[in-house]
Amino acid sequence: MTTINLSAIRRATPQIMASAELSVDTAGEGFTEITREAARFLAKAGAQDGVLLLYLRHTSASLVIQENADPDVRRDLVTALRRLAPDNAGWVHSIEGQDDMPAHVKTMLTGLSLHVPVRDGTMALGTWQGLYLAEHRTRPHHRSILLQFVGCGVNPGL
Repeated sequence: MTTINLSAIRRATPQIMASAELSVDTAGEGFTEITREAARFLAKAGAQDGVLLLYLRHTSASLVIQENADPDVRRDLVTALRRLAPDNAGWVHSIEGQDDMPAHVKTMLTGLSLHVPVRDGTMALGTWQGLYLAEHRTRPHHRSILLQFVGCGVNPGL
């Protein structure tokens, strides 16, 4: 028998909107965890209850929520994405290199933005979840992520 329960509803009127830009220099293809940096942003913004929005300003990398306990998961995800969009699939767009078009496909599959609920100043992530920038290009790149918090704060005067 399936049981479904709705918790008590918490209501609040948003008091603040805080924004910042996170710069990440990647090492090339793979996952870079940004959970700590996002948590630091929330603390500096005085976030209490609301939503954290993350938006990546690039089309050959992506943002994902993924397991942060076992690094083998991230290695296997790189392998899976390579299988879904291999470099040597005869892509027409190759002006920036053989890995460029596959990177665009991988970004389309995984996405450029995330929204994470924030409760009591903490991201409401699952036990083994972390925020990651997924770099889909072979060589290192400089990436820019816009962070925004909308909600209630412990110091709404920020």
